[in-house]
Amino acid sequence: MTNPSDALADIWRTIGGDHAALSRMKLTGAEPALPSSFRTGTIAQATIAASALAASEVDRVRNGRAQQVSVDMRHAVAEFVSERLYTVDGRPPPATWDKIAGTYQTGDGRWVRLHTNFPHHREGILDMLGVPYEREAVATALKGWRGQDYEDEVARRGLVGTMMRTPAEWAGHPQGMAVAGLPLIEIVQIGEAPPRPLPPGARPLSAVRVLDLTRVLAGPVCGRTLAAHGADVLRVTGPHLPDIPGLDVDTGRGKLSTHIDLRGSEGKATLSMLLENADIFVQGYRPGGIAERGFSPGRAAKLRPGIVYVTLSAWSHVGPWAARRGFDSLVQTATGINRAEAEVAGVDRPVELPCQALDHGAGYLMAAGAMMALKRRAEIGGSWMVRVSLAQVGHWLTGLGRVPDGQKAAKIDRAAVQDLLMDLPSSFGAMSVMSHAGRLSETLPRWDRPSVALGTHAAAWPLA
Repeated sequence: MTNPSDALADIWRTIGGDHAALSRMKLTGAEPALPSSFRTGTIAQATIAASALAASEVDRVRNGRAQQVSVDMRHAVAEFVSERLYTVDGRPPPATWDKIAGTYQTGDGRWVRLHTNFPHHREGILDMLGVPYEREAVATALKGWRGQDYEDEVARRGLVGTMMRTPAEWAGHPQGMAVAGLPLIEIVQIGEAPPRPLPPGARPLSAVRVLDLTRVLAGPVCGRTLAAHGADVLRVTGPHLPDIPGLDVDTGRGKLSTHIDLRGSEGKATLSMLLENADIFVQGYRPGGIAERGFSPGRAAKLRPGIVYVTLSAWSHVGPWAARRGFDSLVQTATGINRAEAEVAGVDRPVELPCQALDHGAGYLMAAGAMMALKRRAEIGGSWMVRVSLAQVGHWLTGLGRVPDGQKAAKIDRAAVQDLLMDLPSSFGAMSVMSHAGRLSETLPRWDRPSVALGTHAAAWPLA
């Protein structure tokens, strides 16, 4: 089994961190921290720690401070379920799952998962199955399908859904083998640019400008983390695109939010203008989607030499599934995680992780990679791309080892973490939210901007 310190050291080596910086890190707490046979506490603590340590390294380079960093495991796992713990005016968050989303058994005895939170995905599945919008009708229809045929047809139609596999089946699958050959996270140079040192600032990311073109969870967590360390984060989405309001309320902390329609020339020109003055560009759209709008990594590096381009995918950039869409729950199902949890639980149905660990883990890794690439830009120049996928995070998690009797651990609820909550204003009402677990000794993380409705602000950077 891999302990949290070793897991952090592994991430830190992968993103090019100086080993000496690890001496400034303090990790407390121990597994099991969530009810799972997987080391969910370790992934939470290690990925949040990597992002916090990266922030301290940016701060050291720009301000000369070598801050101490600490992450407690209980706090980390609570932050990994932050979207379930917040309240607005005392009210808990709304349900996020669509009524037909979830797992079903097919006619050949395999289990499959539907992800129908976005209307176009839901309508596509209902059309494919030829049924009304009712769970019982979906279940009956899927009894007429083979699991593999369902997964193949979903992919052919550009929808989202996967068949549950055993860990061994995934390891022998072409996509599983492709992912196994990749590092957890990649930082690669995509262009030339002179060094651009950051001027001294009050916080690690003061005056750093971030374009956040992401949705759902992993990417927005990345932007929220950068905002917690002082970045000016501008969330960009289209007025026509679906969203999940309950998640946006939680991940919108610290961000500006604007609408830009990238389907037309005016919207593309507006985003180009913003990009020309940005430091970090974060995107998590379907593979190839943002490139089709004119904002590929290469194009971004030409528009803004020295850009840090952070990109998220479900299945990685290589292998036969590289172009497929996906979400955390679908990756858990396809890669054997749900089956492995089910075997420990002694049940014949998929068992999910107790949190969206792949989403949250990917989000903090994206933030860590972005900050370490920003440090490289300051020291040696260049434009950089940070590449993360949910499948790579899942592969790394399964390699950390298992927790004996881990499923017997207590669940996290608000009553158990009252000491970790903080009050913030928002355009939705008074919020009580999970504070950030990555603690720096001199610049404690905080969110200076309230969470607001999507599209609230103009498409412009704040005045210096």
